[in-house]
Amino acid sequence: MTKKKLWSFNFTTATLVLIPAAIGINYLGKLFAGVLKLPLWLDSIGTALASMLGGPIVGAISGAANNIIYGLTMDPISFVYALTSIAIGITVGIMAYYGKIDTLWKAILTGIIVAIVATVVSTPLNVIFWGGQTGNVWGDALYAYLIAHSVPIWMASFFDELVVDFPDKIATMIIAFLIYKGLPKRLIQVYEGGETIEKLD
Repeated sequence: MTKKKLWSFNFTTATLVLIPAAIGINYLGKLFAGVLKLPLWLDSIGTALASMLGGPIVGAISGAANNIIYGLTMDPISFVYALTSIAIGITVGIMAYYGKIDTLWKAILTGIIVAIVATVVSTPLNVIFWGGQTGNVWGDALYAYLIAHSVPIWMASFFDELVVDFPDKIATMIIAFLIYKGLPKRLIQVYEGGETIEKLD
């Protein structure tokens, strides 16, 4: 979905506009899920969209910055998972670069891949900082059940994370894909060609 170099550090005006927009989308998604007590996080939609438009570096920065801001303003736990957000941004950016998110089914497949990546990165953090739990009611219920049945903590923590990440990241990629498809083609071309946002005029 992009013609620029995969690991581009070319921060144009368009990129500088995209990053805070992505952070805002992430922030609102997480607040929305938290207020409604959904069994999802919905905090990576902006990261995915930024990665699809601007590449893995832009996505990683957007995701990490969102965790830092949310950690400062709402929940300090969010700081730790900046590493997960970086991994998500890089994964989606690579998949988008190679044309793996150009249909809805490919977006769903990417969501599955992102879920696995996020689970692998987050599980050690969950074990180190929170005794293996995620803080999500559904995931932690599964964790408690597995621990009660003598499943090792690392495996229980992995499934605790995966049971939430799997639907969350698929939903995230579907939403990001639909937003991407709804954007004006000229706006997308700005990011594909590394042009500045002023050329939309």
